Amino acid sequence: MKDKIITFAAICQVAYHVQQVSKKGYISDDDFSVLLQSLIETSPENTLAVYGNDLMNLKKGLSLLVNYLGSDSANNQKDPEFTRYVISLINLERRLAKQPKQLDNLGERINATQRQLEHYDLTSETLIASFASIYSDVISPLGQKIQVTGEPQILKQTVNQYKIRALLLAGIRAAVLWRQVGGKRRQILFNRKKMVETAQTLLKQI
Repeated sequence: MKDKIITFAAICQVAYHVQQVSKKGYISDDDFSVLLQSLIETSPENTLAVYGNDLMNLKKGLSLLVNYLGSDSANNQKDPEFTRYVISLINLERRLAKQPKQLDNLGERINATQRQLEHYDLTSETLIASFASIYSDVISPLGQKIQVTGEPQILKQTVNQYKIRALLLAGIRAAVLWRQVGGKRRQILFNRKKMVETAQTLLKQI
């Protein structure tokens, strides 16, 4: 369950930052690094290692998970846009899982990006553009495109478009991990209490 919560929290964290970039045009380098690093951690020793072996890196996602799945009366005002991003990422990953050629292509493109790290920082415009192009070339053609809403002036800027696509790619990565550790959509409906309790336990460890 801990691994499921870590990976689902990462999906929540991606959804949150997509909202922040699309509406405010901002994500800190530290927050961005955590999610971009997950893309190049292809042989982690455990699930948390994908996110820097530090629960603190997923604190926002864990808090969002508690708010998203919790039945507390104070948290009943769910954000439909946030929910749409989370579910869309999970659905898109399911499509990807059924297309082995695209999965292989994704792996090859990620490996090519790793080589760029010898010359550029992870959050450099060059790397962000590379991750964005992988999303456009490999994930977008799968169908069911994720419609990102926000401030038109912000969304018009190429740099923000690239950031959003790179974040969505990190969301797909998190959804892949979630499925690999046994995550299923029905658990979001039927295992809410256990998921929230586990997330709260992890938050207390931070």
